[in-house]
Amino acid sequence: MRQGGRLDGKVALITGAASGVHGELMGFGGATARLFTRERARVVLTDINDERGRKTAEEIRAGGGEATYVHLDVTDEQDWTIAIQTAVSAYGKLDILVNNAGTGARFNVEDTTEELWDSQMDVHAKGAFLGTKLAIPEMRKIGGGSIVNISSIYGIVGSPGSTAYHAAKGAIRLFTKSAAIQYTKENIRVNSVHPGFADTPMTNRGFQDAERLQWVESRTPMGRTGSANEIAYGILYLASDESSFVTGSELVIDGGLTAQ
Repeated sequence: MRQGGRLDGKVALITGAASGVHGELMGFGGATARLFTRERARVVLTDINDERGRKTAEEIRAGGGEATYVHLDVTDEQDWTIAIQTAVSAYGKLDILVNNAGTGARFNVEDTTEELWDSQMDVHAKGAFLGTKLAIPEMRKIGGGSIVNISSIYGIVGSPGSTAYHAAKGAIRLFTKSAAIQYTKENIRVNSVHPGFADTPMTNRGFQDAERLQWVESRTPMGRTGSANEIAYGILYLASDESSFVTGSELVIDGGLTAQ
């Protein structure tokens, strides 16, 4: 497990990190947690899927990594307070926050209910806001840190559906820039990652539809979907000191889709 060292000595909290069980399709959070621990970070995995989250953390520990799981509903400020306190109590500090938790919603404007709109804004935009707000004081104590917010290509461009998802991911994109400017003097960097179409537990069911998968692949210049691990390596770069002169930026990982 302890092979690298790009995050040696750092402590990271990752939301939406339950889908990291060996032998199963991984999500961005689970793949990132495993990659971070290989690079010698100590990691707090959070999610609302407690069974999978605990199993992922247990597997990481069994492989020699340092990982703790804690339940976190990212729309709940009290849950956030407990999760960050858990990280600091377990490992002494917080260097990195990855706001990854999210859900999908493929509906056009007229089919989007008020409830659906609110839920998308809460999980994505409010979740990133609360995490950033509560992580900053801990990062300030240690002289800086890195916050990585997972947006989407759908936070940059439009599509035939996914109205509320677009709006929420777009909110993350501009929230990231605002926070980056506000805290750069304190050495707290804030960046966003914009994945294209990738095969994860959230998208896999849709990709079982051959017609939809063909549509996705035809739109992507590389002609395929990405993997969670390919996104995780971009998150790793922004979390590490290698990106020390990078803040307020958008890292697009989409096989060339938005270059068209």
